[in-house]
Amino acid sequence: MELSQEDLRRKKLTDLSQNPFQQAKFIRTNNIGEIIQLFSQFSKEELAEKKEKVSVAGRILRIRSFGNLAFANLVDQTGIIQLKVSKNKDFTELDIGDIIGAKGSVCKTDKGELSVEVKEFILLSKCLKPLPDIHYGFNDIEERFRKRYLDFIINSEKREILVIRHKIVKNIRQFLDQREFIEIETPILVSEASGAQAKPFITHHNKLHRDFYLRIATEIPLKKLLVGGFEKIYEIGRIFRNEGIDARHNPEFTTIEVYQAYENSEYMMNLTEEVFHYLVNKVLKKEEIEFNSHVINLKNSFHKLSMIEAIKEYTNIDFCQIINLEEALELTKKHNLRLEKFQKSIGHVILAFFEEYVEKKLIQPTFIYDYPIEVSPLAKSKIDNQNIADRFELYIGGLEFANGYSELNDPIEQKKRFEEQTKQKELGNEEIASFDKEFIETLEYGMPPAGGLGIGIDRLIMLFTSQNSIKEVIAFPQLKRKTEKWFSKLEPVNKSGKEDEIQKFFEENLTKIFPKLKLFVFEKNGKKTTKYNFKGGQLDAIG
Repeated sequence: MELSQEDLRRKKLTDLSQNPFQQAKFIRTNNIGEIIQLFSQFSKEELAEKKEKVSVAGRILRIRSFGNLAFANLVDQTGIIQLKVSKNKDFTELDIGDIIGAKGSVCKTDKGELSVEVKEFILLSKCLKPLPDIHYGFNDIEERFRKRYLDFIINSEKREILVIRHKIVKNIRQFLDQREFIEIETPILVSEASGAQAKPFITHHNKLHRDFYLRIATEIPLKKLLVGGFEKIYEIGRIFRNEGIDARHNPEFTTIEVYQAYENSEYMMNLTEEVFHYLVNKVLKKEEIEFNSHVINLKNSFHKLSMIEAIKEYTNIDFCQIINLEEALELTKKHNLRLEKFQKSIGHVILAFFEEYVEKKLIQPTFIYDYPIEVSPLAKSKIDNQNIADRFELYIGGLEFANGYSELNDPIEQKKRFEEQTKQKELGNEEIASFDKEFIETLEYGMPPAGGLGIGIDRLIMLFTSQNSIKEVIAFPQLKRKTEKWFSKLEPVNKSGKEDEIQKFFEENLTKIFPKLKLFVFEKNGKKTTKYNFKGGQLDAIG
């Protein structure tokens, strides 16, 4: 019986005289990127004269033999280089995916390819399972995210996304540190889920005998620090929201929130634009980038529009002229906009029109300011209009990237806002935050006027790496369970009642996951027939 690839690899491991997994260290003189940088400019003859000795380590991604010569592609975090080996049977026994250390001299082949001519090597880790095809990758995109470590092995451009992510986060910190902001970590386990409108995750602390929430924002604890005397603070941290998963949303994601005492939303708007221009110069190093099928210009000053101006520009509806709720609700009916019970206010109508008719059309960087107060419970209202919040959001490529405002520091007004939110919750708004009594008490000790800003780090990485899915910029994104994927596909097939479609579905899909699943075949009027019933995740065959 012919052995499988995996069995062959395991046999090779048992046949080795030395167990590679006992190797604890290998000393490298250079990483591959350094070798490429240091020696690419030299000719074959110059390198032969130099006889530069190097020691490298990495994973083998390709092996090929030509007579007495063997060639392999070796990859590490910094790059890929060719290995050249002559008359070495042990080397040809290596498999794609094996991790080795190699010592030799830098050279160039007759075709001019920079290489390391290997004099000795050592196996550091045996790859016991065959890798996905280097050229064709994964047939199933979701499987690529499920086994992300394999994705990173065979796709260097996917690894590069995380390198760029690191550079962006590092440079954001550098930008703020230069302006004397300090970063302070705040709790992930919180007693109240406040600071945003989102469903929280709930967990339980056994020793304290109480439930906690995973934070849905860092806003409230950072504002408490403003009360405590800190004036320029920020936090880059993980946020958790018990909501849907799609190309733009992941249940856990990263944000930065920045607060500065004695400043307002206009200052934070300018700071936001400065951050983007700084990152363009330090990381992107080009002024235009393709994102969501559009070419985005990040050099020019960002456009600014009030929300009402933006709606008028794209719909020709002027909400400055609409002064009563009945007229606003009539507009929603005319435009087939559905509102929930808790959204029956002019402010919610304005936001609904903006989200439906404007948001996706904001392609070039655009600040939208002057939000309805009903949808801005933690922001100050404008001095000249109590119905408008002193707030802005930044849109690029039809997506929101930043949110900022002049922070509400009036405890009496904040309490009223929380009470209004509680009414919305009673009307069915499940995303309303907890009534945070402790925060109200904190404000009663006095918080200085301040500007606040929040930026979604993951979306920022999407923009700077031209990715359309948030999964691409997160090392290990959340996914549905493997079986759920097939169950969701089964329901419409099952409802169709077409037995041939149902049978084909099982043969092509479910038997891959449940190899022991039997297809029940019944005789009916001399013909074979198969029926399945699918309820609540249970599979039953019915004759």
